[in-house]
This record gives sequence, structure tokens and C-alpha cells, in this order.
Amino acid sequence: MSNERERLGASVFALSMIFLACGCSTVHTDPAVQCTELGNDSERCEWFMDQALGMFVHWSVDSQLGSVISHSMVGASDDYLDRFINDLPRSFYPDKFDPDQWARLAKLAGMKYVVFTTKHHSGFCMYDTKTTGFNVTNTPYGRDITRQIVKAFRKHGLSVGFYFSPDDFRVLHKQGRDVSRRRPEALPTNNPELMAHNKTQIRELLSNYGPINMLFLDGEPNELKQLAWRMQPDILVTRGEMETPEQKMPDEPMPGPWEANFTLGTQWHFKPTNEDYKSGTKLVEMLINITNAKANE
Repeated sequence: MSNERERLGASVFALSMIFLACGCSTVHTDPAVQCTELGNDSERCEWFMDQALGMFVHWSVDSQLGSVISHSMVGASDDYLDRFINDLPRSFYPDKFDPDQWARLAKLAGMKYVVFTTKHHSGFCMYDTKTTGFNVTNTPYGRDITRQIVKAFRKHGLSVGFYFSPDDFRVLHKQGRDVSRRRPEALPTNNPELMAHNKTQIRELLSNYGPINMLFLDGEPNELKQLAWRMQPDILVTRGEMETPEQKMPDEPMPGPWEANFTLGTQWHFKPTNEDYKSGTKLVEMLINITNAKANE
């Protein structure tokens, strides 16, 4: 039983990674013009299209559950939400976490960058934040995982991007609202407290970890992406400013740069049983197809 727990603990990290690939098309105009119109720096867009392959790590406190990340909170009872928010952090101790090994493997696989989930929809922060106690430093592990990721991947010459969710289920629950991404108050533009909360977190992330190459805003991006550009003019906003299809190739060419998001398995989080992982051959075929979608080559 002890060996099984050790094996499972290692899997929580190794199997929650996601395959990213960059593409572009020259529909109507060239990618540089498209980027300029979107607000991203045109030279940074050209740089991004040369990255080709990246690693997206979906990881949060609920990896312990083996369920879809964050979404088990939607429609859940108050009892479940209270246990999710108060109990899960007490057992989060990823003692086998080795960011240097992750970075070495990513580089060996030909990946050029990493995107890490600093905060998913649950509101749990995988970094040291002053905005909420619902964060990784208030777990038995007690250390800033985001900082370790940033340091390790930079050491091995890979670029660093942050995933950030403007949706925050913990804030909704604290406000006495039902947890849902579809209710008006789930949008920061309709929820002043949530907007202020998110802006403070973006300021932390873009002030405390050095230059960040990319920002993936998985939700309403207004005001947050503008804040990011003001703080770090060279940051490239992917989701929230360009097309980022999930689990599928676009049916037709899209203007400007874009990023395809595919899981190695079937879901966006660690799944302990009955998972179906893509073979190495399949992943190579997918990368070739996405690369061939570059109409400007």
C-alpha cells in the first residue's frame, strides 16, 4: 500500500501535463499586423510563432481528488465547498515535486516554453500571495511552487508563461453566491470585489517573478490584460487576445498567431484510473499537422 501511494503521488505531477503547439495563418494580412491590432507587440508575436511546442501544466490542490480541475465545485453543496476550501489544503504535500526534472524533460522533448497554472477557477493560488490564505504556502508543503517552476525552467533556457483564471469560485462562495461560471457575478466586470482581487494578484505575479513571457487569461480578460501590458509591455497575452482552441484543430485558417491546447490524456487534470494517454507517435503526428497549418511558410 505504501508503494502504491508513492507511485500515485508521483503520477499526480507527471500526468497532469498538457501538450501545446503554436500556429499561425496569413488570412487577410500578415501575423505581425494582426498582433499589432490585438495589442500584443508584433515582434513578440513573431517570436511566439517560432516556439512551436510548449508544456502546459494544469496542477492545483484538487489533483488529490483525481477529478476535473476546479469544476467539481460547480453546483456543489455548501458542505462540499467548505471541505474543498478548508480540508484539501491540509493534505497537500507533493514531496516528489522536482521542477528541475520537469524542465530537463521538457527541453529534451523539444519544448520551448512552459505555461503554469498560478490560479485555476477554484481560486487556489499555487504561489505566495497576500490576497488569500487559500494558497500553497498554507499547506503542509508550505513553499511557493510557482517560484520553483520559474527558476527551474529559466535555468534550462525555456520561456515562462502564467495561466491565470479571472473566475474565482472561492470568492463567489465567500460572497454567498452559487458557484457557476455562467452567473453574471462570475465575470470580474460585474463583480467589483472580484476585479480588485484579480488585479492585485496580477500585480503580484508580474512584480515578484521577473519578466514573464506569456499570460493565458482563462476567462474575461478585460482590464486584466491591459494591466499586464502596462506592467510588462513585452508580455504576450495568448488566451484573451488570440485563438486558443482546446482538444481540436481549427476547421479553417485563423488570422494571426494561435495556440492549440491538447491534453496528453483525456482531461485537464490528473486522472488516477481509466485514463487513455496519447502515444508518442500520435503526439508527433499532431505537432506535424499543426506546424503544417502555418500558411505563411
